[in-house]
Amino acid sequence: MSAPVLEGITARTVTTENLSTRVLFSGPDDGIPVLFIHGNFSSATWWEETMLQLPPQYRGIAADQRGYGGADPSVKIDATRGMQDFVDDSLALMDHLGHERFHLVGVSLGGLVVWWAMAGAPERLLSVTLAGPGSPFGFGGTRDAAGTPTTDDFAGSGGGLINPDLVQALLDGDRDSLSDFSPRGIMRRLVWGEGFIPEREDALIDAMFRVHIGDQGLPGDKEPSPSWPYVAPGKWGATNAM
Repeated sequence: MSAPVLEGITARTVTTENLSTRVLFSGPDDGIPVLFIHGNFSSATWWEETMLQLPPQYRGIAADQRGYGGADPSVKIDATRGMQDFVDDSLALMDHLGHERFHLVGVSLGGLVVWWAMAGAPERLLSVTLAGPGSPFGFGGTRDAAGTPTTDDFAGSGGGLINPDLVQALLDGDRDSLSDFSPRGIMRRLVWGEGFIPEREDALIDAMFRVHIGDQGLPGDKEPSPSWPYVAPGKWGATNAM
């Protein structure tokens, strides 16, 4: 079942040389393009309200990244490339849509994609906006402002750190529980903030259940490490890519 969208948002499947996925659009077809990159445990759905707030001369674009939502589940994230799969997918999408240059916005995991796009394709970007991005050195496994690894194998980061109770809750379809590691419980404590529940909470929670689960998706695989906490990143999935 496809995810419903707000009035003013259109959704369609777009197939590029890299990926077939669900893409959301707002604003005029010939508007100034703004590409929104979503974070982990989410999808393009999370950007809809923001897209609708763009000034009328802008064209909002938000895709489900590989590994999430309506993206082709057979296309995996090669974590050994860092964020490069995501960057390549984004550039291929904008090429397909005919946008040589565009504004780029990323949150959380999407912010990491923005860092990599800034480094690898600055000529494509009109501007960048970061909201709560991960460190440009990666999510964990480093110890200072220079990005020095804590260990040679980046122990203490990657797919092995995703709580298995959360993964099981997703597999079980637990949409209503407010337990410590249920999707709704985590979002209410760590994302929405105390005393605030978004009007579209159910739609945002549903996006979590469209994450592609598995050793090549989320949480991804892991490797043993001689260093505490005795787990190092594997080779597949977004969490290892970070």
